[in-house]
Amino acid sequence: MEQKQSGTGGSLVAAGLALSLVVLTFSTIYIFFKRTWWFPEPISAFAEAVDRQFDRTLVITGLVFFLAQLALGYVIFRYRDRGGRARYSHGNTVLEILWTSATAVMFIGLGIAAERAWASLHWMGAAPGAMQVEITGKQFAWNFRYPGADGQFGRTDPSLVNDAAGNPVGLDTNDAAAQDDVVTATMAVPVNQEVEVILRAVDVTHSFFVRELRFKQDAVPGMVIRLHFKAEKTGSYEVACAELCGLGHHRMRTVLQVLPEDEFQAWLREQAAE
Repeated sequence: MEQKQSGTGGSLVAAGLALSLVVLTFSTIYIFFKRTWWFPEPISAFAEAVDRQFDRTLVITGLVFFLAQLALGYVIFRYRDRGGRARYSHGNTVLEILWTSATAVMFIGLGIAAERAWASLHWMGAAPGAMQVEITGKQFAWNFRYPGADGQFGRTDPSLVNDAAGNPVGLDTNDAAAQDDVVTATMAVPVNQEVEVILRAVDVTHSFFVRELRFKQDAVPGMVIRLHFKAEKTGSYEVACAELCGLGHHRMRTVLQVLPEDEFQAWLREQAAE
């Protein structure tokens, strides 16, 4: 059997591959640091905490990626084909223990760093006196219910759900507390006020998602899920369903309006009149 001879061809291929890897690595790092494509501006303290956690994770994992890719480029060139016989290596147990332990420390540490933000949304209730909004997802629309002047939600009954009759959430009009409930197809909240959302789903799993709030939560049939947020910047923001919920999924979108208190009250009166 003819033995393969070493030459400049193998070195050029290895050098080209290593150089391409280095260029790709630096280009990727540049794109992330330049933030050419990035998140929309956060509008709550929770959203800012999520962004800080994302940046923290990106810096740590990006550094590992950077060093690993440079090491890979070095190995490609250093151990290029020179016409010699390949040798099998059993690896290095000490190195394997070190990088496995470092990976565990990194992931556990990042999880601990994110605990406070996660707990503030999922484990801690809304502040006393928070405004309540019931959000119901159904194929393929969102409905938002506000308690009326009495401050209480009226009784609902799934058997009373009738979109054609203008009762998308099944309000029981025989209940006095339901008489002044306001049901809308868009959502509005006052700026700088704690809002407790009560998530429900009628048919399949939906997911309530507002990018600027960094707020995404599944709405599951048969479950009542309570979360809270406080928007700190006025504006109009898209509400989307982040769960593939059927053929009309793309239509399941509306807007969240964050308004000054007086404008919110005017909006609520207008919705009640309608």
